[in-house]
Amino acid sequence: MINRNLISAAIPRLHLHDTVYLALQYMSDFHLTHLPVVQDDKFVGVVNEESLLDVSDETAPLYRIQESFIPHFTGAGNHIFDTLSKITEYQLSSIAVVETDGNFVGSITQQDLLKQLALFTGANDKGALIVLSMEKQDFSFSEISRLIETNDAYVTQLNTAHIPGTGEFIVILRINKFEVSDIIATLQRFEYNVKYYFGEERYENELKSNYEHLMNYLNI
Repeated sequence: MINRNLISAAIPRLHLHDTVYLALQYMSDFHLTHLPVVQDDKFVGVVNEESLLDVSDETAPLYRIQESFIPHFTGAGNHIFDTLSKITEYQLSSIAVVETDGNFVGSITQQDLLKQLALFTGANDKGALIVLSMEKQDFSFSEISRLIETNDAYVTQLNTAHIPGTGEFIVILRINKFEVSDIIATLQRFEYNVKYYFGEERYENELKSNYEHLMNYLNI
């Protein structure tokens, strides 16, 4: 997904001669703490709510606090992962999208970005989740996929993450069904470290049922 495809047309742009009051009003209306400032369609910077609240005169134009503008933006042709990285690093509620010639083309909000990432990562898909922990050099998608397919299931989504400091490599699998007993058993038999799983486990339910029957029998 490219940034220009995720631009929110509703988010307003500010200009250097707009007032502090107008900027704060827009932020209140759109529930944001950052808004872009442009001049002749060129990106100037991002004004943040904290800087605006420090101004005693709400009728003052924005150019008077231009030195406090945040310079960060994302390229229109960049992938949304670049946007995610910058929004996270600089703690922005929205980020300006700029063409290579410096022209401002719109904004991407943190909320819209999270919605897109939920779709991109399959967070809303149905099925079980299995989280594996391993050394990065031991990761083989083809082998993991083959083991899961031997249990009449398949991987609908896969994401990986490297945990800084620990060196732990995490593999997050979305499976097309909820019942995962056989899959978990197979992965563990091949010495995969199953860190977590979120689904149904038939064997555990059967054991629980048998245990309850036994307790009822002993209480007779």
